[in-house]
Amino acid sequence: MKIDTIFKEGSRYKALFLSLLLSAIGFGLYKGVLDNYMAEVVRMNELDRGITEFFREVPGLLLVLILAIFYRSSAEKMYKIGMVIMSIGMIMQACISPAKVLVILAIFIYSTGEHIQLGMKNTLSLEYSKEGHGGLALGYQNSIYQIGNLLGYIAVIAAFAVVASVQLFKPVFMVAAAFMALAMIVSFQLTGKSITDKTKSRFYFRKKFNKYYMLEVFYGARKQVFLTFGPYVLILFYGADAGVISLLFAISAIACFLLAPMVGKIIDRIGYKTVMIADTLILVIVCFFYGFAHHLFTMETAFIVCCINYILDSVISLASMASNVYVQDISDSKEEMRATISTGISVNHLITIFIALLGGWIWNVLGIETLFIISAILGLCNSAYAATIKTRNHV
Repeated sequence: MKIDTIFKEGSRYKALFLSLLLSAIGFGLYKGVLDNYMAEVVRMNELDRGITEFFREVPGLLLVLILAIFYRSSAEKMYKIGMVIMSIGMIMQACISPAKVLVILAIFIYSTGEHIQLGMKNTLSLEYSKEGHGGLALGYQNSIYQIGNLLGYIAVIAAFAVVASVQLFKPVFMVAAAFMALAMIVSFQLTGKSITDKTKSRFYFRKKFNKYYMLEVFYGARKQVFLTFGPYVLILFYGADAGVISLLFAISAIACFLLAPMVGKIIDRIGYKTVMIADTLILVIVCFFYGFAHHLFTMETAFIVCCINYILDSVISLASMASNVYVQDISDSKEEMRATISTGISVNHLITIFIALLGGWIWNVLGIETLFIISAILGLCNSAYAATIKTRNHV
């Protein structure tokens, strides 16, 4: 199916996707070295990493309040505001000294813009898509973002293959900031005037969305373990350098790029409920091997097993698109859909910020085994709760 047939005529999806591509390249460069930068240069241990992630996730918790302040703004304008803030955070990271407080502050600023943009890019993709193609539109959006991430990761892999030195971290941040600035400029082409939420607030709770909110809590908690501590386990526990981590990210990006449209199509065909339940079965296996591989194999083999499982988690995380399609299915209007998705982002942060804080402590005191057992349990809770959903369009 041609991409033009998925989106409405006259929509600005091309500008949206170009902006996402450029920002994804910047993020790929940034993410490709960030964990190693914090471990090798800033000297953050697992406890420090948890604290850093706490502040990275705080903007998600505050998102409802931030969007409420700008309730008169269209989704396009909010997307542009997010891009500006992301650019500021990225530029700051490239210029500051490697002090823990300053690095965390830069991460916090970047994350604020990222969280504002997160709900808006999903909303705009759904609004620009034709009826019945919401899942496929989100799938293409994810694929484009994965392409950008991949290009950034490949650049990091090439750079560290030539010069494996911590001196490369700052130059990489500078190039990443340049791409983010370009993405910001392109985003200014989004001139649409999406109608704002009629409640004049992005803080939107309705009884019919209660299950969606709970699913966001479970999903946010289980994804946080891998997002925060997945790479750090490979770095601190197995000694992976920036080149290896970027290679792992690159493989994950390729897998997600190839499979995201397929997952979107599956969501449209068999239903979001089935997808939300099925992904957890794989998650339990992933968590088990990530937490216990070093007990079952040699360290070299365990490292390979954990890398494979990290990639699998990236792929099954694509199933999170299903919750957005679920909201679209039960919403009475686009405004309600937009407000609910934005609120859902903040809801899942109610638990993720605590997982970030406690995760480092759990790893340090109880071991990585316990950390990933908890992640598996949260995934099972997500699956069991998803099974209670009553669907309109799918059985």
